[in-house]
Amino acid sequence: MSEATPLTVVVLAGGISHERDVSLRSGRRVADSLAERGHTVILRDPDASLLQFLDETRPDVVWPALHGASGEDGALRALLDALDIPYVGSSSDPSRLAWNKPTAKVLVSRAGLQTPRSITLPRDTFRELGATEVLARVSASLGTDLVVKPAQGGSALGVGIIDSADDLPRAVVDAYTYGEVALIEQRVRGVEVSVGILDLGEGPFALPGVEIEPRLGVYSFEARYNAGETRFFVPARLDDETSRLAGETALSIHETIGLRHISRIDLIIDDAGVPWFLEANVLPGLTETSMVPQGILATGRSLGEVYSRLSEVAIAEATAGR
Repeated sequence: MSEATPLTVVVLAGGISHERDVSLRSGRRVADSLAERGHTVILRDPDASLLQFLDETRPDVVWPALHGASGEDGALRALLDALDIPYVGSSSDPSRLAWNKPTAKVLVSRAGLQTPRSITLPRDTFRELGATEVLARVSASLGTDLVVKPAQGGSALGVGIIDSADDLPRAVVDAYTYGEVALIEQRVRGVEVSVGILDLGEGPFALPGVEIEPRLGVYSFEARYNAGETRFFVPARLDDETSRLAGETALSIHETIGLRHISRIDLIIDDAGVPWFLEANVLPGLTETSMVPQGILATGRSLGEVYSRLSEVAIAEATAGR
């Protein structure tokens, strides 16, 4: 890529979600990478003065490195649109669709792609219909080899993997700690692979898949963000045909939901080589141990040049849309 024109970039990091610390790590890494490319970078924690600050300073582009609801549920992005300030990442409506895991699963399933069978269980239903009876019906329908997670959120917070009906009540209650709706899925066993998607101005493409092998067998919050807790293989240890299919599936999901610029699609590849969709990440982790940066580096690109180019693409698209 050619040398970028210096820009003024506001990187938003922190926020008030459960993923605040991860967001700060992502934001600092994005800010450092952009500064190394000669850009003027302002690292901001969102607060009550943010919108006025953006309106008064009018940066060239905003980089929302906010994980959790504050950055990924679409609300902030709608406000940036209202301010007419370019920003990197998906627009408001697709962000909202991806943020809600059950909704994303419906869209992906309707597109003819595989996603585990599941039941979406709001807390009120759990209470009103009786926890014991509800969970008995869940087990009868889906079995007992299950994954329970909050319907919204990331970083594996509130996720439980169970193989016994006795463990299901505790897992559902843990999921409710992080949100009002739990998603209970059949567990698909296989190779866990994350595929980053980028659009550097010539259409979206898949990065090399990153295979995830947690030391303790579960890709928990600790396994994600503590060095040495997980082994990553880039590219994933898949045969050429399966790797191609995983990339094509991830790209199709990115486009089905309507995402743009950068995303991460999490898959399980079963023993038959079939990719199963788990979730889509509007703002994937960009920390030292995160998968999308590993995929970028595996292509021979630097993080700074990619983040810089994404900033330019966001500005160009916003300008063209005015």
